[in-house]
Amino acid sequence: MTEAPGSAVPNGTAYAPGTPCWVSLMVHGMAATQEFYGELFGWEFRPGPQQLGAYVRARLDGHEVAGIGLLPVDRHLPVAWTPYLASDDVDLTAETVRLCGGTVGVGPLVADEAGRLAIASDPSGAVFGVWQAAAHLGAGITGVPGSLAWNELVTRDSEGVAKFYETVFGYEREAVVSADFDYLTLHVKGRPVAGIHGVGGALPRDRGAHWMTYFEVADVDAAVIQAVDLGGHVLRTAHESPQGRVATVADPEGAAFSVVRTRR
Repeated sequence: MTEAPGSAVPNGTAYAPGTPCWVSLMVHGMAATQEFYGELFGWEFRPGPQQLGAYVRARLDGHEVAGIGLLPVDRHLPVAWTPYLASDDVDLTAETVRLCGGTVGVGPLVADEAGRLAIASDPSGAVFGVWQAAAHLGAGITGVPGSLAWNELVTRDSEGVAKFYETVFGYEREAVVSADFDYLTLHVKGRPVAGIHGVGGALPRDRGAHWMTYFEVADVDAAVIQAVDLGGHVLRTAHESPQGRVATVADPEGAAFSVVRTRR
């Protein structure tokens, strides 16, 4: 992670294409998952579109911040946070994904009056969503404790997949100049919106390439302790970074995410 934007989303304003606008988690136990994240981040929950099964939207101080859905009992899929990238035309984006070597696994389909979505994977296998907003624009606030702070693709090498995202979403890139740190920041209209971190052989074999979701917290160490007390476990202990203190944990079903206290 090299930069974490923190801002309220202007009311009635759609996210620019390519911007991560939402995160969603599909799980086996809805009640237990809501209890975990409700306690950890102060979220409350309201019903959302049910096209893919039971689904709720998490709310923080009246703003929608994330979604949690129920995995079908016959689907043995990884439990993982998935970022949704904004699109003005999800059908065109899905076709471009295919033409650029990616895969579209779900959709495009309509989610009630909320909008249209697709779920895809890039050529390295990392899963992401595409969201074309209608009534539901996406996260109503970001970068405050309990809300989305950053999204980062963890992959073998950044250059290998960067061209895919640039072509599909029109990103501009900015590389970190370092002999031993492989990182690209993706920009939309001059603003950093996501990162690609190449970790080489350190890429987890059991996960492969994946998107990592960062949630802002007021106190990283306290959040880690609380996550463990609630049944989660630590994947990477709290440590200082140029952008602030950060740690990576997993919820009781194994979904990995990072918590960060960004420097302002």
